[in-house]
Amino acid sequence: MSAAPRWRRGVGIMLLDGAGKVFVGRRIDTPGAWQMPQGGIDPGEDPWPAALRELREETNITSVERLGEIAEWLNYDIPRELLGQAWNGKYRGQTQKWYALRFTGDESEIDIVDPAGGHEPEFVEWRWERLDRLPDLVVPFKRQTYERVVAEFKKFV
Repeated sequence: MSAAPRWRRGVGIMLLDGAGKVFVGRRIDTPGAWQMPQGGIDPGEDPWPAALRELREETNITSVERLGEIAEWLNYDIPRELLGQAWNGKYRGQTQKWYALRFTGDESEIDIVDPAGGHEPEFVEWRWERLDRLPDLVVPFKRQTYERVVAEFKKFV
């Protein structure tokens, strides 16, 4: 019997608009918490297609241009009190591959209420936000990851 993976494999997307602001959504399940689109990688799926799928499933967005990625995987642990709840207790956190993308479409494409593929909405509202404000908007256990993503991708703003 093999041990469960330490971290769930996932992707994160920093989506920039033409003015250099970043897409953030306010989570349905965590009052007051905002985040960039992110999600798990399906078995057998590569990270880049997973990032495009997750973006579409959470925002309906498909009009993007790839700007860059962070070479290594970034990890975060969830708080101890959530260990038995998140992902059915299977993981202690996530290891994520992060991508920077430019939104090339019209804002009418964005639909967080009825996203693509019939997926349940994850966000109750969205907005374009300044890059430097991102780490302060997320739940504390993701803050270090967001600080690293901001540092790596500020060159695209």
